[in-house]
Amino acid sequence: MVKKVLKFGGTSVGTSERILHVAKIIKKERSLGNKIIAVVSAMAGKTNKLIQLSKEISDEFNKREMDVLLSSGEQVTSALLSGALTKINVKAKSWLNWQIPILTEGEHTNSRIININVEKINDYLNKNGVAILPGFQGISKNGEITTIGRGGSDASAVAVAKIFNADTCEIYTDVDGVFSTDPNKIPVAKKIEKISYDEMLELSSLGAKVMQSSAVQTAMMYDIPLEVKSTFTERKGTKIFSQENIDYTKSVTGVAYSKDDAKITIIGVEDRPGVAANIFEPLSKAQINVDMVIQNISSDQKTTDITFTVKRDDVSKTKKILKDDNKINYKEIIHNNKVAKVSIVGAGMVSTPGVTYRMFRALSDEKINILAISTSEIKLSVIIEEDDTLKAIKKLHTIFDLD
Repeated sequence: MVKKVLKFGGTSVGTSERILHVAKIIKKERSLGNKIIAVVSAMAGKTNKLIQLSKEISDEFNKREMDVLLSSGEQVTSALLSGALTKINVKAKSWLNWQIPILTEGEHTNSRIININVEKINDYLNKNGVAILPGFQGISKNGEITTIGRGGSDASAVAVAKIFNADTCEIYTDVDGVFSTDPNKIPVAKKIEKISYDEMLELSSLGAKVMQSSAVQTAMMYDIPLEVKSTFTERKGTKIFSQENIDYTKSVTGVAYSKDDAKITIIGVEDRPGVAANIFEPLSKAQINVDMVIQNISSDQKTTDITFTVKRDDVSKTKKILKDDNKINYKEIIHNNKVAKVSIVGAGMVSTPGVTYRMFRALSDEKINILAISTSEIKLSVIIEEDDTLKAIKKLHTIFDLD
């Protein structure tokens, strides 16, 4: 008998018909003798509608009340799925986060799961029942409802798999698995049968929207096998596990892109020790994530330009913090919102010479200008003009034999 955590995303439970279909998937798993914990997202579009309603009330809607509001989406799905399972004679029960409880810590709208009381759920599983839990949420030690952030149902599912010692965690979505790039943009993109935690973590953090990066990180930390698969077909998905279980034949596994970034340049900064620290310290305190950083050395050795990237939503806040900080002397701050980050990822890059050259030459051949560069052992990212995104990912997908 295998204990499985099955997570169903918003598109998988987007309508009552789809919820009835999900119930049949769970019934099939139960017929094999498996113990099943189902973790569900809100129905597709529900969370966005709730956010829109909050904005109609106030542009600065209270974060505590936002958590109360948004957590209702998963609660609705949990009850509907329980009803669908009961209809087809599968013993099932849904729980709200406080009934278990699912304990969290951290700020409202951005908390994390630290523990789950397993007693009630395990007792129900041992009585051949299917336990249905709401993803994306929990309850703090003060009894406050908290949410884990957008896409947090993935993180919920992996946390449940860890705490309940599940044998595997399956992520059901509307695609067949993880692809070499976005199949909606590049139709020749291929499904990846096996991928390492490290590669999946990089792809998730760089724009691939199949899984939330914090969920992959937790799975990697506790060596929880993952599989991303489609709710709507019976084809095998993508298995995600440790690197030693994978035989690499290509240097690059996938190409990712993101249009969430902006480039900020501080012109005419004093070129002396401590200036960079003075720039990035207040941004860190304001919880602004800085990604790529480039510093140009001036000819007179007195001033320099510092360029870095942040999320587009943080541009105004970043510029205001820098302008209000009297520790920083500069001539001008400029920004560019019309950029994209394009990345190649692959554990095979470590042992393959020339990958950097091939990427830069490919972009040069397409007359694409590189504005910033960031590297790690298994990743190479560049910032380019947003209009060149499709051309870049198409060329890189071809040049690294992923077509």
